[in-house]
Amino acid sequence: MQWLPISVPSTDTVAAMQQNLGVSTTVAQLLVQRGYDSFEKAKAFFRPQLSMLHDPFLMKDMDRAVARILHAIATQEQIVVYGDYDVDGTTAVALLFSYLKTKTPHVHFYIPDRYTEGYGISRLGIEVASQNNAGLIIALDCGIKALEQVNFAKRLGIDFIICDHHLPGDKLPEAVAVLDPKRSDCHYPYDALCGCGIGFKLIQALHIKQKGNPKELENYLDLVATAIAADIVPITGENRVLTHFGIAQMQIKPRLGFAPFLKQLNGTITVSDLVFKIAPRINAAGRMKHGKYAVELLIANTSQEALQWAQQIDAYNEDRKALDDQITQEALTQIKTLQEENTATTVVWSDHWHKGVIGIVASRLIETYYKPTVVLSKNGNTFTGSVRSVKGFDVYAALEACSAFLDQFGGHQFAAGLTLDASQLAAFKNAFEHAVQQRIDPASKIPSMTYDRILGLDEIDLKLYRIIEQMAPFGPHNMRPVFRTQFCRDTGQSRRVGQDQLHLKLVCTDPSGVVQSGIAFGMGHHYDSLKKGTPFEILYSLDLNTFNGFKELQLKIKDLKFME
Repeated sequence: MQWLPISVPSTDTVAAMQQNLGVSTTVAQLLVQRGYDSFEKAKAFFRPQLSMLHDPFLMKDMDRAVARILHAIATQEQIVVYGDYDVDGTTAVALLFSYLKTKTPHVHFYIPDRYTEGYGISRLGIEVASQNNAGLIIALDCGIKALEQVNFAKRLGIDFIICDHHLPGDKLPEAVAVLDPKRSDCHYPYDALCGCGIGFKLIQALHIKQKGNPKELENYLDLVATAIAADIVPITGENRVLTHFGIAQMQIKPRLGFAPFLKQLNGTITVSDLVFKIAPRINAAGRMKHGKYAVELLIANTSQEALQWAQQIDAYNEDRKALDDQITQEALTQIKTLQEENTATTVVWSDHWHKGVIGIVASRLIETYYKPTVVLSKNGNTFTGSVRSVKGFDVYAALEACSAFLDQFGGHQFAAGLTLDASQLAAFKNAFEHAVQQRIDPASKIPSMTYDRILGLDEIDLKLYRIIEQMAPFGPHNMRPVFRTQFCRDTGQSRRVGQDQLHLKLVCTDPSGVVQSGIAFGMGHHYDSLKKGTPFEILYSLDLNTFNGFKELQLKIKDLKFME
Protein backbone atom coordinates (compact mmCIF):
# COMPACT_ATOMS: atom_id res chain seq x y z
CA MET A 1 0.00 0.00 0.00
CA GLN A 2 1.48 3.33 -1.06
CA TRP A 3 0.75 6.54 0.85
CA LEU A 4 0.31 9.62 -1.31
CA PRO A 5 0.01 13.20 -0.06
CA ILE A 6 -2.84 15.32 -1.40
CA SER A 7 -1.39 18.25 -3.35
CA VAL A 8 0.21 20.72 -0.95
CA PRO A 9 -1.02 24.31 -1.50
CA SER A 10 1.31 27.30 -1.49
CA THR A 11 2.46 28.42 1.96
CA ASP A 12 1.48 32.01 1.16
CA THR A 13 -2.15 31.05 0.44
CA VAL A 14 -2.32 28.93 3.59
CA ALA A 15 -0.77 31.72 5.69
CA ALA A 16 -3.27 34.24 4.31
CA MET A 17 -6.19 31.93 5.17
CA GLN A 18 -4.75 31.33 8.62
CA GLN A 19 -4.59 35.07 9.27
CA ASN A 20 -8.02 35.88 7.75
CA LEU A 21 -9.85 33.17 9.67
CA GLY A 22 -7.79 33.03 12.84
CA VAL A 23 -7.35 29.27 12.57
CA SER A 24 -4.38 26.91 12.83
CA THR A 25 -2.08 26.15 9.90
CA THR A 26 -3.61 22.66 9.75
CA VAL A 27 -7.19 23.95 9.37
CA ALA A 28 -6.11 26.61 6.85
CA GLN A 29 -4.35 23.96 4.74
CA LEU A 30 -7.37 21.63 4.86
CA LEU A 31 -9.62 24.41 3.57
CA VAL A 32 -7.29 25.52 0.78
CA GLN A 33 -6.81 21.90 -0.35
CA ARG A 34 -10.57 21.68 -0.81
CA GLY A 35 -10.74 24.90 -2.85
CA TYR A 36 -11.91 27.25 -0.08
CA ASP A 37 -9.19 29.87 -0.34
CA SER A 38 -11.02 33.02 0.78
CA PHE A 39 -12.99 34.19 3.80
CA GLU A 40 -16.23 34.24 1.78
CA LYS A 41 -15.75 30.71 0.44
CA ALA A 42 -14.86 29.40 3.90
CA LYS A 43 -17.92 31.07 5.43
CA ALA A 44 -20.20 29.47 2.82
CA PHE A 45 -18.48 26.12 3.43
CA PHE A 46 -18.94 26.15 7.20
CA ARG A 47 -22.40 27.78 7.13
CA PRO A 48 -24.41 26.29 4.22
CA GLN A 49 -27.82 27.90 3.63
CA LEU A 50 -30.75 26.77 1.50
CA SER A 51 -30.68 30.25 -0.02
CA MET A 52 -27.43 29.17 -1.72
CA LEU A 53 -29.37 26.85 -4.04
CA HIS A 54 -29.46 28.07 -7.62
CA ASP A 55 -32.60 29.22 -9.41
CA PRO A 56 -33.97 26.00 -10.98
CA PHE A 57 -35.14 27.95 -14.04
CA LEU A 58 -31.48 28.44 -14.99
CA MET A 59 -31.57 24.81 -16.14
CA LYS A 60 -32.23 24.38 -19.85
CA ASP A 61 -35.87 23.32 -20.59
CA MET A 62 -37.02 23.79 -16.97
CA ASP A 63 -39.69 26.29 -18.02
CA ARG A 64 -41.01 23.82 -20.62
CA ALA A 65 -41.05 20.96 -18.11
CA VAL A 66 -42.97 23.00 -15.53
CA ALA A 67 -45.49 24.25 -18.09
CA ARG A 68 -46.16 20.71 -19.35
CA ILE A 69 -46.65 19.30 -15.84
CA LEU A 70 -48.96 22.14 -14.78
CA HIS A 71 -51.00 21.55 -17.95
CA ALA A 72 -51.27 17.84 -17.08
CA ILE A 73 -52.43 18.71 -13.56
CA ALA A 74 -54.96 21.25 -14.81
CA THR A 75 -56.46 18.85 -17.36
CA GLN A 76 -56.43 15.85 -14.98
CA GLU A 77 -54.12 13.97 -17.29
CA GLN A 78 -52.61 10.68 -16.13
CA ILE A 79 -48.91 11.13 -15.25
CA VAL A 80 -46.38 8.30 -14.86
CA VAL A 81 -43.18 8.92 -12.87
CA TYR A 82 -40.58 6.49 -14.26
CA GLY A 83 -37.20 5.77 -12.65
CA ASP A 84 -34.26 3.42 -12.45
CA TYR A 85 -34.20 0.59 -9.87
CA ASP A 86 -31.14 1.76 -7.90
CA VAL A 87 -31.07 4.17 -4.94
CA ASP A 88 -30.83 7.32 -7.06
CA GLY A 89 -33.72 6.22 -9.26
CA THR A 90 -36.06 4.96 -6.54
CA THR A 91 -35.51 7.97 -4.26
CA ALA A 92 -36.10 10.28 -7.24
CA VAL A 93 -39.36 8.49 -8.08
CA ALA A 94 -40.48 8.60 -4.44
CA LEU A 95 -39.67 12.33 -4.31
CA LEU A 96 -41.51 13.41 -7.47
CA PHE A 97 -44.40 10.97 -7.04
CA SER A 98 -45.11 12.05 -3.45
CA TYR A 99 -44.83 15.74 -4.40
CA LEU A 100 -47.20 15.39 -7.39
CA LYS A 101 -49.61 13.42 -5.21
CA THR A 102 -50.18 16.64 -3.25
CA LYS A 103 -51.26 18.32 -6.51
CA THR A 104 -53.21 15.62 -8.39
CA PRO A 105 -54.59 12.12 -7.77
CA HIS A 106 -53.77 11.18 -11.37
CA VAL A 107 -50.16 10.15 -10.85
CA HIS A 108 -48.58 6.69 -10.85
CA PHE A 109 -45.03 5.39 -10.74
CA TYR A 110 -43.16 2.73 -12.68
CA ILE A 111 -39.84 1.00 -11.96
CA PRO A 112 -38.53 -1.41 -14.62
CA ASP A 113 -37.68 -4.98 -13.67
CA ARG A 114 -33.90 -5.33 -13.47
CA TYR A 115 -33.92 -8.78 -15.08
CA THR A 116 -36.69 -8.73 -17.68
CA GLU A 117 -36.45 -5.08 -18.78
CA GLY A 118 -32.96 -3.98 -17.80
CA TYR A 119 -31.64 -0.47 -17.21
CA GLY A 120 -33.35 2.62 -18.54
CA ILE A 121 -36.64 3.23 -20.31
CA SER A 122 -38.28 0.07 -21.64
CA ARG A 123 -40.95 -0.42 -24.28
CA LEU A 124 -42.91 -2.44 -21.71
CA GLY A 125 -42.96 0.53 -19.32
CA ILE A 126 -44.28 2.78 -22.07
CA GLU A 127 -46.90 0.20 -23.08
CA VAL A 128 -48.09 -0.06 -19.45
CA ALA A 129 -48.36 3.75 -19.30
CA SER A 130 -50.38 3.71 -22.54
CA GLN A 131 -52.73 1.03 -21.18
CA ASN A 132 -53.32 3.33 -18.18
CA ASN A 133 -54.18 6.23 -20.53
CA ALA A 134 -51.12 8.24 -19.49
CA GLY A 135 -50.37 11.35 -21.51
CA LEU A 136 -47.08 12.20 -19.81
CA ILE A 137 -44.11 10.17 -18.57
CA ILE A 138 -41.47 11.88 -16.42
CA ALA A 139 -38.24 9.85 -16.47
CA LEU A 140 -35.76 10.23 -13.61
CA ASP A 141 -32.11 9.08 -13.49
CA CYS A 142 -32.40 7.64 -17.01
CA GLY A 143 -33.52 8.46 -20.53
CA ILE A 144 -30.84 10.79 -21.87
CA LYS A 145 -30.07 8.32 -24.68
CA ALA A 146 -33.58 6.86 -25.07
CA LEU A 147 -34.18 8.24 -28.56
CA GLU A 148 -36.12 5.26 -29.90
CA GLN A 149 -38.21 4.82 -26.75
CA VAL A 150 -39.28 8.48 -26.68
CA ASN A 151 -40.26 8.27 -30.37
CA PHE A 152 -42.23 5.08 -29.63
CA ALA A 153 -44.08 6.91 -26.85
CA LYS A 154 -44.86 9.82 -29.18
CA ARG A 155 -46.49 7.40 -31.63
CA LEU A 156 -48.72 6.27 -28.76
CA GLY A 157 -49.62 9.88 -27.91
CA ILE A 158 -47.43 10.10 -24.80
CA ASP A 159 -45.13 13.03 -24.05
CA PHE A 160 -41.84 12.63 -22.22
CA ILE A 161 -39.90 14.80 -19.78
CA ILE A 162 -36.35 13.53 -19.19
CA CYS A 163 -34.56 14.29 -15.88
CA ASP A 164 -31.12 12.73 -16.13
CA HIS A 165 -27.57 13.43 -14.98
CA HIS A 166 -25.65 11.10 -17.27
CA LEU A 167 -23.59 12.33 -20.21
CA PRO A 168 -25.77 12.86 -23.31
CA GLY A 169 -24.98 11.31 -26.69
CA ASP A 170 -24.62 13.21 -29.94
CA LYS A 171 -28.38 13.61 -30.18
CA LEU A 172 -31.02 14.28 -27.51
CA PRO A 173 -34.38 12.48 -27.30
CA GLU A 174 -37.28 14.40 -28.88
CA ALA A 175 -38.93 14.98 -25.50
CA VAL A 176 -40.99 17.97 -24.39
CA ALA A 177 -38.12 18.83 -22.04
CA VAL A 178 -34.69 17.36 -21.33
CA LEU A 179 -33.31 18.39 -17.94
CA ASP A 180 -29.64 17.48 -17.74
CA PRO A 181 -26.94 19.94 -16.58
CA LYS A 182 -24.42 17.96 -18.64
CA ARG A 183 -26.09 19.09 -21.87
CA SER A 184 -23.58 21.15 -23.87
CA ASP A 185 -26.21 23.90 -24.30
CA CYS A 186 -27.22 23.97 -20.62
CA HIS A 187 -25.56 26.73 -18.61
CA TYR A 188 -26.84 25.74 -15.18
CA PRO A 189 -24.11 26.71 -12.66
CA TYR A 190 -23.68 23.22 -11.14
CA ASP A 191 -23.48 20.03 -13.21
CA ALA A 192 -22.72 17.39 -10.53
CA LEU A 193 -26.31 16.78 -9.38
CA CYS A 194 -27.55 13.18 -9.16
CA GLY A 195 -30.85 12.05 -10.67
CA CYS A 196 -32.77 12.69 -7.47
CA GLY A 197 -31.12 16.10 -7.23
CA ILE A 198 -32.50 17.02 -10.65
CA GLY A 199 -35.90 15.71 -9.53
CA PHE A 200 -35.64 18.10 -6.57
CA LYS A 201 -34.83 21.04 -8.87
CA LEU A 202 -37.98 20.16 -10.83
CA ILE A 203 -40.24 20.25 -7.75
CA GLN A 204 -38.45 23.41 -6.61
CA ALA A 205 -39.36 25.04 -9.93
CA LEU A 206 -42.96 23.78 -9.73
CA HIS A 207 -43.20 25.11 -6.17
CA ILE A 208 -41.87 28.54 -7.18
CA LYS A 209 -44.31 28.72 -10.09
CA GLN A 210 -47.21 27.87 -7.79
CA LYS A 211 -45.97 30.30 -5.09
CA GLY A 212 -45.61 27.55 -2.50
CA ASN A 213 -43.91 27.89 0.88
CA PRO A 214 -40.20 26.99 0.41
CA LYS A 215 -40.14 25.32 3.86
CA GLU A 216 -42.42 22.58 2.51
CA LEU A 217 -39.64 21.36 0.21
CA GLU A 218 -37.40 20.49 3.17
CA ASN A 219 -39.54 17.38 3.71
CA TYR A 220 -38.00 15.89 0.54
CA LEU A 221 -34.36 16.56 1.30
CA ASP A 222 -33.77 13.28 3.17
CA LEU A 223 -34.38 11.49 -0.13
CA VAL A 224 -31.96 13.77 -1.97
CA ALA A 225 -29.22 13.34 0.65
CA THR A 226 -29.55 9.54 0.46
CA ALA A 227 -29.27 9.60 -3.34
CA ILE A 228 -26.24 11.93 -3.29
CA ALA A 229 -24.47 9.65 -0.82
CA ALA A 230 -25.35 6.44 -2.67
CA ASP A 231 -24.47 7.73 -6.14
CA ILE A 232 -20.97 8.86 -5.04
CA VAL A 233 -21.31 12.34 -6.57
CA PRO A 234 -19.15 15.24 -5.28
CA ILE A 235 -20.15 16.70 -1.92
CA THR A 236 -19.60 20.23 -3.18
CA GLY A 237 -21.77 23.18 -4.17
CA GLU A 238 -25.47 22.40 -4.24
CA ASN A 239 -24.85 18.76 -3.33
CA ARG A 240 -23.20 19.85 -0.08
CA VAL A 241 -26.12 22.14 0.80
CA LEU A 242 -28.72 19.49 -0.08
CA THR A 243 -26.86 16.80 1.88
CA HIS A 244 -26.37 19.04 4.92
CA PHE A 245 -30.07 19.90 5.19
CA GLY A 246 -31.19 16.42 4.10
CA ILE A 247 -29.31 14.82 6.98
CA ALA A 248 -30.69 17.48 9.33
CA GLN A 249 -34.22 16.65 8.15
CA MET A 250 -33.54 12.94 8.64
CA GLN A 251 -32.21 13.64 12.13
CA ILE A 252 -35.18 15.77 13.21
CA LYS A 253 -38.16 14.37 11.32
CA PRO A 254 -37.33 11.34 9.14
CA ARG A 255 -39.88 10.02 6.70
CA LEU A 256 -41.70 6.91 7.91
CA GLY A 257 -39.87 4.65 5.47
CA PHE A 258 -36.45 5.58 6.88
CA ALA A 259 -37.45 5.42 10.55
CA PRO A 260 -37.05 1.63 11.06
CA PHE A 261 -33.48 1.75 9.72
CA LEU A 262 -32.50 4.92 11.58
CA LYS A 263 -33.41 3.29 14.91
CA GLN A 264 -30.43 0.99 14.37
CA LEU A 265 -28.00 3.94 14.21
CA ASN A 266 -26.41 5.61 17.20
CA GLY A 267 -26.20 9.36 17.52
CA THR A 268 -25.53 11.72 14.64
CA ILE A 269 -26.35 10.50 11.13
CA THR A 270 -23.44 10.73 8.67
CA VAL A 271 -22.96 10.25 4.94
CA SER A 272 -21.25 6.95 5.81
CA ASP A 273 -24.46 5.80 7.49
CA LEU A 274 -26.39 6.60 4.32
CA VAL A 275 -23.82 4.81 2.13
CA PHE A 276 -23.34 1.69 4.25
CA LYS A 277 -26.53 1.32 6.30
CA ILE A 278 -29.43 2.87 4.36
CA ALA A 279 -28.49 2.65 0.65
CA PRO A 280 -27.70 -1.11 0.59
CA ARG A 281 -31.16 -1.85 1.96
CA ILE A 282 -32.90 0.32 -0.62
CA ASN A 283 -30.76 -1.22 -3.35
CA ALA A 284 -31.50 -4.74 -2.12
CA ALA A 285 -35.11 -4.50 -3.29
CA GLY A 286 -34.06 -4.00 -6.92
CA ARG A 287 -31.20 -6.50 -6.70
CA MET A 288 -33.15 -9.35 -5.15
CA LYS A 289 -36.82 -8.74 -6.01
CA HIS A 290 -38.09 -5.49 -7.56
CA GLY A 291 -37.20 -1.81 -7.20
CA LYS A 292 -40.87 -0.83 -6.81
CA TYR A 293 -40.76 -2.19 -3.25
CA ALA A 294 -38.15 0.45 -2.36
CA VAL A 295 -40.49 3.17 -3.62
CA GLU A 296 -43.38 1.69 -1.62
CA LEU A 297 -41.17 1.88 1.49
CA LEU A 298 -40.21 5.50 0.83
CA ILE A 299 -43.78 6.71 0.21
CA ALA A 300 -45.37 4.75 3.07
CA ASN A 301 -48.13 6.73 4.81
CA THR A 302 -48.29 4.86 8.13
CA SER A 303 -45.68 3.53 10.53
CA GLN A 304 -47.17 0.04 10.27
CA GLU A 305 -46.96 0.07 6.47
CA ALA A 306 -43.38 1.39 6.62
CA LEU A 307 -42.36 -1.27 9.13
CA GLN A 308 -43.80 -4.06 6.97
CA TRP A 309 -41.90 -2.87 3.91
CA ALA A 310 -38.73 -2.30 5.95
CA GLN A 311 -38.83 -5.84 7.36
CA GLN A 312 -39.33 -7.28 3.89
CA ILE A 313 -36.47 -5.20 2.46
CA ASP A 314 -34.24 -6.12 5.41
CA ALA A 315 -34.85 -9.77 4.52
CA TYR A 316 -33.87 -9.07 0.90
CA ASN A 317 -30.70 -7.39 2.17
CA GLU A 318 -29.78 -10.40 4.30
CA ASP A 319 -30.27 -12.64 1.26
CA ARG A 320 -28.13 -10.24 -0.76
CA LYS A 321 -25.30 -10.37 1.80
CA ALA A 322 -25.37 -14.16 1.88
CA LEU A 323 -25.18 -14.28 -1.93
CA ASP A 324 -22.34 -11.72 -1.94
CA ASP A 325 -20.28 -13.91 0.36
CA GLN A 326 -21.05 -17.14 -1.49
CA ILE A 327 -20.33 -15.81 -4.98
CA THR A 328 -17.20 -13.96 -3.84
CA GLN A 329 -15.78 -17.19 -2.41
CA GLU A 330 -16.65 -19.10 -5.59
CA ALA A 331 -15.01 -16.40 -7.70
CA LEU A 332 -11.83 -16.43 -5.58
CA THR A 333 -11.67 -20.21 -5.94
CA GLN A 334 -12.09 -19.89 -9.71
CA ILE A 335 -9.20 -17.40 -9.91
CA LYS A 336 -6.90 -19.77 -8.02
CA THR A 337 -8.04 -22.82 -10.01
CA LEU A 338 -7.30 -21.03 -13.30
CA GLN A 339 -4.00 -19.80 -11.80
CA GLU A 340 -4.70 -16.23 -12.84
CA GLU A 341 -3.49 -14.39 -9.74
CA ASN A 342 -0.75 -12.67 -11.76
CA THR A 343 -2.73 -11.48 -14.78
CA ALA A 344 -3.42 -7.76 -15.42
CA THR A 345 -7.18 -8.36 -15.16
CA THR A 346 -9.72 -10.52 -13.41
CA VAL A 347 -12.50 -12.09 -15.53
CA VAL A 348 -14.69 -14.71 -13.81
CA TRP A 349 -18.03 -16.23 -14.78
CA SER A 350 -20.75 -18.72 -13.89
CA ASP A 351 -24.17 -19.73 -15.15
CA HIS A 352 -25.76 -19.56 -11.69
CA TRP A 353 -24.46 -16.29 -10.22
CA HIS A 354 -27.20 -13.79 -9.38
CA LYS A 355 -27.07 -10.77 -11.70
CA GLY A 356 -28.17 -8.45 -8.91
CA VAL A 357 -24.97 -8.83 -6.90
CA ILE A 358 -22.18 -9.34 -9.45
CA GLY A 359 -21.24 -5.64 -9.27
CA ILE A 360 -20.69 -5.94 -5.53
CA VAL A 361 -18.67 -9.12 -6.07
CA ALA A 362 -16.45 -7.32 -8.61
CA SER A 363 -15.68 -4.66 -5.99
CA ARG A 364 -14.94 -7.37 -3.42
CA LEU A 365 -12.49 -9.11 -5.77
CA ILE A 366 -10.57 -5.85 -6.23
CA GLU A 367 -9.99 -5.82 -2.47
CA THR A 368 -8.05 -9.10 -2.88
CA TYR A 369 -6.61 -8.74 -6.40
CA TYR A 370 -6.16 -5.07 -7.13
CA LYS A 371 -6.85 -4.94 -10.88
CA PRO A 372 -9.68 -4.18 -13.35
CA THR A 373 -12.35 -6.83 -12.83
CA VAL A 374 -15.26 -8.30 -14.80
CA VAL A 375 -17.80 -10.62 -13.19
CA LEU A 376 -20.15 -12.39 -15.62
CA SER A 377 -23.41 -14.25 -15.13
CA LYS A 378 -24.76 -16.49 -17.92
CA ASN A 379 -28.37 -16.70 -18.99
CA GLY A 380 -28.94 -18.93 -22.02
CA ASN A 381 -26.27 -18.01 -24.56
CA THR A 382 -25.68 -14.52 -23.18
CA PHE A 383 -23.34 -13.29 -20.46
CA THR A 384 -24.26 -10.18 -18.49
CA GLY A 385 -21.32 -8.55 -16.72
CA SER A 386 -20.40 -5.89 -14.19
CA VAL A 387 -17.04 -4.16 -14.54
CA ARG A 388 -15.11 -2.32 -11.82
CA SER A 389 -11.81 -0.49 -12.10
CA VAL A 390 -8.90 0.58 -9.90
CA LYS A 391 -7.89 4.14 -9.08
CA GLY A 392 -6.56 6.02 -12.08
CA PHE A 393 -7.54 3.53 -14.78
CA ASP A 394 -10.25 4.22 -17.38
CA VAL A 395 -11.94 0.84 -17.75
CA TYR A 396 -14.53 2.28 -20.18
CA ALA A 397 -11.74 3.03 -22.68
CA ALA A 398 -10.50 -0.56 -22.30
CA LEU A 399 -14.01 -1.86 -23.06
CA GLU A 400 -14.19 0.35 -26.15
CA ALA A 401 -11.05 -1.41 -27.39
CA CYS A 402 -12.88 -4.76 -26.94
CA SER A 403 -16.21 -3.62 -28.40
CA ALA A 404 -15.97 -6.02 -31.37
CA PHE A 405 -16.61 -8.88 -28.93
CA LEU A 406 -19.45 -7.21 -27.03
CA ASP A 407 -23.16 -6.96 -27.82
CA GLN A 408 -23.41 -3.76 -25.79
CA PHE A 409 -21.72 -1.91 -22.93
CA GLY A 410 -22.11 1.33 -21.01
CA GLY A 411 -20.88 3.14 -17.94
CA HIS A 412 -17.96 5.39 -17.05
CA GLN A 413 -14.25 5.16 -16.33
CA PHE A 414 -14.57 3.39 -12.96
CA ALA A 415 -17.62 1.15 -13.45
CA ALA A 416 -19.54 -0.31 -16.37
CA GLY A 417 -21.93 -3.02 -17.49
CA LEU A 418 -21.83 -5.21 -20.57
CA THR A 419 -23.43 -8.12 -22.40
CA LEU A 420 -21.77 -10.55 -24.81
CA ASP A 421 -22.56 -13.80 -26.59
CA ALA A 422 -21.17 -16.88 -24.84
CA SER A 423 -19.19 -17.77 -27.97
CA GLN A 424 -17.21 -14.52 -27.59
CA LEU A 425 -16.12 -15.08 -23.97
CA ALA A 426 -12.60 -16.36 -24.65
CA ALA A 427 -11.94 -13.69 -27.28
CA PHE A 428 -13.24 -10.92 -25.01
CA LYS A 429 -11.20 -12.18 -22.07
CA ASN A 430 -7.99 -12.09 -24.13
CA ALA A 431 -8.81 -8.71 -25.67
CA PHE A 432 -9.62 -7.17 -22.28
CA GLU A 433 -6.36 -8.49 -20.80
CA HIS A 434 -4.42 -7.03 -23.74
CA ALA A 435 -6.27 -3.68 -23.62
CA VAL A 436 -5.53 -3.26 -19.91
CA GLN A 437 -1.88 -4.30 -20.26
CA GLN A 438 -1.43 -1.72 -23.03
CA ARG A 439 -3.11 1.14 -21.13
CA ILE A 440 -2.58 0.76 -17.40
CA ASP A 441 -0.02 2.95 -15.65
CA PRO A 442 2.29 1.02 -13.28
CA ALA A 443 1.15 3.30 -10.43
CA SER A 444 -2.46 2.12 -10.92
CA LYS A 445 -1.41 -1.45 -10.12
CA ILE A 446 -0.59 -0.53 -6.53
CA PRO A 447 -3.37 0.25 -4.00
CA SER A 448 -2.93 3.66 -2.44
CA MET A 449 -4.19 5.82 0.38
CA THR A 450 -4.01 9.60 0.43
CA TYR A 451 -3.43 11.92 3.36
CA ASP A 452 -3.82 15.66 3.87
CA ARG A 453 -0.94 16.58 6.13
CA ILE A 454 1.87 15.25 8.31
CA LEU A 455 1.11 16.00 11.98
CA GLY A 456 2.85 15.55 15.26
CA LEU A 457 0.74 14.03 18.02
CA ASP A 458 1.12 17.27 19.97
CA GLU A 459 -0.92 19.08 17.27
CA ILE A 460 -4.01 16.95 17.92
CA ASP A 461 -6.66 18.17 20.34
CA LEU A 462 -10.43 18.42 20.75
CA LYS A 463 -10.51 21.86 19.14
CA LEU A 464 -9.06 20.46 15.90
CA TYR A 465 -11.52 17.55 16.04
CA ARG A 466 -14.50 19.91 16.51
CA ILE A 467 -13.46 22.11 13.58
CA ILE A 468 -13.06 19.03 11.37
CA GLU A 469 -16.53 17.85 12.34
CA GLN A 470 -17.89 21.20 11.11
CA MET A 471 -16.45 20.32 7.68
CA ALA A 472 -19.02 17.52 7.35
CA PRO A 473 -20.85 16.17 5.42
CA PHE A 474 -17.88 14.25 4.04
CA GLY A 475 -17.73 12.53 0.68
CA PRO A 476 -16.07 12.81 -2.76
CA HIS A 477 -14.13 16.10 -3.12
CA ASN A 478 -14.58 16.68 0.62
CA MET A 479 -13.27 13.52 2.26
CA ARG A 480 -12.72 13.32 6.01
CA PRO A 481 -9.17 14.61 6.64
CA VAL A 482 -6.47 11.97 7.00
CA PHE A 483 -3.16 12.64 8.75
CA ARG A 484 0.23 10.98 8.86
CA THR A 485 2.44 10.78 11.94
CA GLN A 486 5.98 9.41 11.77
CA PHE A 487 8.50 7.97 14.24
CA CYS A 488 5.87 6.55 16.59
CA ARG A 489 6.60 3.99 19.30
CA ASP A 490 4.43 1.80 21.47
CA THR A 491 4.12 2.98 25.06
CA GLY A 492 3.79 -0.59 26.29
CA GLN A 493 0.02 -0.27 26.72
CA SER A 494 -1.08 -1.40 23.24
CA ARG A 495 -3.05 -4.64 23.17
CA ARG A 496 -5.02 -6.93 20.92
CA VAL A 497 -8.80 -6.59 21.22
CA GLY A 498 -11.91 -8.18 19.76
CA GLN A 499 -13.41 -11.62 20.04
CA ASP A 500 -10.71 -13.13 17.82
CA GLN A 501 -7.99 -10.68 18.88
CA LEU A 502 -7.88 -9.39 15.30
CA HIS A 503 -7.91 -5.70 16.19
CA LEU A 504 -5.37 -3.46 17.86
CA LYS A 505 -5.92 -0.93 20.63
CA LEU A 506 -2.92 1.26 19.97
CA VAL A 507 -1.33 3.52 22.58
CA CYS A 508 1.65 5.33 21.11
CA THR A 509 3.90 8.35 21.38
CA ASP A 510 6.07 10.29 18.93
CA PRO A 511 9.11 12.60 19.28
CA SER A 512 6.86 15.29 20.84
CA GLY A 513 6.36 13.01 23.85
CA VAL A 514 2.56 13.28 23.65
CA VAL A 515 0.65 10.00 24.06
CA GLN A 516 -2.39 9.20 21.93
CA SER A 517 -4.60 6.12 21.77
CA GLY A 518 -6.24 4.73 18.68
CA ILE A 519 -8.14 1.79 17.26
CA ALA A 520 -6.72 -0.20 14.32
CA PHE A 521 -9.30 -2.66 12.99
CA GLY A 522 -7.86 -5.82 11.46
CA MET A 523 -4.29 -4.94 12.50
CA GLY A 524 -3.80 -7.26 15.46
CA HIS A 525 -1.04 -9.03 13.52
CA HIS A 526 1.23 -6.02 14.14
CA TYR A 527 1.21 -6.62 17.92
CA ASP A 528 4.46 -8.62 18.16
CA SER A 529 6.44 -6.08 16.12
CA LEU A 530 5.05 -3.26 18.26
CA LYS A 531 6.21 -4.98 21.41
CA LYS A 532 9.75 -5.25 20.01
CA GLY A 533 9.90 -1.44 20.08
CA THR A 534 10.16 -1.07 16.31
CA PRO A 535 9.36 2.54 15.29
CA PHE A 536 6.38 2.97 12.97
CA GLU A 537 4.25 5.55 11.18
CA ILE A 538 0.48 5.74 10.92
CA LEU A 539 -2.28 7.10 8.71
CA TYR A 540 -5.44 8.02 10.61
CA SER A 541 -8.49 10.22 10.95
CA LEU A 542 -9.73 11.74 14.20
CA ASP A 543 -12.58 10.08 16.05
CA LEU A 544 -14.43 10.47 19.33
CA ASN A 545 -14.76 7.29 21.33
CA THR A 546 -17.73 7.18 23.71
CA PHE A 547 -17.70 4.52 26.42
CA ASN A 548 -19.86 4.44 29.55
CA GLY A 549 -20.76 8.09 29.00
CA PHE A 550 -17.10 9.16 28.83
CA LYS A 551 -15.85 10.75 25.60
CA GLU A 552 -12.24 10.45 24.53
CA LEU A 553 -10.44 11.65 21.41
CA GLN A 554 -8.88 8.72 19.54
CA LEU A 555 -7.10 7.99 16.30
CA LYS A 556 -8.94 5.83 13.79
CA ILE A 557 -6.00 4.04 12.18
CA LYS A 558 -6.24 3.45 8.42
CA ASP A 559 -2.78 1.94 7.93
CA LEU A 560 0.45 1.28 9.86
CA LYS A 561 3.97 0.79 8.53
CA PHE A 562 7.15 -0.09 10.41
CA MET A 563 10.10 2.19 9.68
CA GLU A 564 13.01 -0.26 10.18
